[in-house]
Amino acid sequence: MEYFVREGSIVREIWGKGDTILFIFAGASAEFALNKAVDWLYFTGKLPADPLGRLFSTVGYARQIVFSSREGAHKAIDTMAKIHAGVESKRGMSIPDWAYRDVLFMLIDYSIRSQELLERELSQAEKAEVFEVFYRVGARMGLKGLPASFSEWQTMREEHLKQNLQQSPHTFDLYKQYRKHLGPIRYKLLLEGQKLIVPPFVREQLALGKISLLGPVLGVYKLSRKFRAEWLLKSIILPHAYKKEIRELDSRPV
Repeated sequence: MEYFVREGSIVREIWGKGDTILFIFAGASAEFALNKAVDWLYFTGKLPADPLGRLFSTVGYARQIVFSSREGAHKAIDTMAKIHAGVESKRGMSIPDWAYRDVLFMLIDYSIRSQELLERELSQAEKAEVFEVFYRVGARMGLKGLPASFSEWQTMREEHLKQNLQQSPHTFDLYKQYRKHLGPIRYKLLLEGQKLIVPPFVREQLALGKISLLGPVLGVYKLSRKFRAEWLLKSIILPHAYKKEIRELDSRPV
């Protein structure tokens, strides 16, 4: 079978572990709140009604693509494109190309950041491989204006952050929804995790601060994985309603 992402790829390693995916989740939740196109997610009503579920859905599609055959991945990508086309039809306008690129760029950036935060620094070749996988996702979706290389993506990523992110009423509303669905303690943990994973520009826009209380805890967490005790920690910090989804993140999609 020909896989969309080759076996042994760093991308499979990153997207095959629940803890790295959780940090990808934390970073994406911050940027969704700042993105100038977040009104599209409010148009469907799914993001404010169930922000955790909506983000898990995005992660689920990404994992399905990473671990599928080439044919299966293409079907999943085509399904995503059809869903977005349906939303555009209902609203009577098109989602901007830059908004599609923003989501793709987030997946690239936070894949790399999460792996380096929890595991090790990636080589340039590994970073380029992460870029190449998600570039093929974007190309299959027919996105325009995609960068042709990892170095070009780095430049465009910085430009996109400064051009497409800003505080809005949706920013504050979405964070209210995060707090509502997570509860005050878990919400605080989300904020501390975001401090560790998001780029400096995002931290500044959200006034998160630079020092995270989770910094010293990461060492303990990494040690717990050696004794297979990380699920105990996850069960403490994650809402009960999503524990099934979190447990499934540590197994490959079928």
